[in-house]
Amino acid sequence: MNKVPMTVVGEQRLRDELDHLKSEARPNVIAAIAEAREHGDLKENAEYHAAREQQGFIEGRIQEIEGKLSNAQVIDVTKLPKTGKVIFGVTVELMNLDTDEEVTYRIVGEDEADIKAGQISVTSPIARALIGKEEGEVVLVRTPGGDVEYEISSVEHL
Repeated sequence: MNKVPMTVVGEQRLRDELDHLKSEARPNVIAAIAEAREHGDLKENAEYHAAREQQGFIEGRIQEIEGKLSNAQVIDVTKLPKTGKVIFGVTVELMNLDTDEEVTYRIVGEDEADIKAGQISVTSPIARALIGKEEGEVVLVRTPGGDVEYEISSVEHL
């Protein structure tokens, strides 16, 4: 199996979600199924079918998270030497050369990406264009909306 890069924060979020699913959500849905069974005829019992469906979602998510964690290569960027190069896990401040707008992104694993929170996937077009570049370099990013030029203002290991 291929290892998937993940930040320390991303791993912790997945572990917290897994803990919640196993310690709270799973027992709650089991109790709901038991209660629904007490109501009698299971063929026409909507509560029972809803609880069983919820149980399926929970079990599926538990398996998905366990799979992701088993294939995760956790990278703590704070322990890596600061070279000024853009690598996985760094926070990059960019200046759009066309609009003079500044944006800040953190390059994270695919499962952690959240553009609204300023976290972009390492496989996104922007991150792929930035990886390996250094502070002060101008980078051409090919996007569906057209090419955009960014200057790398800073690279931080946060």
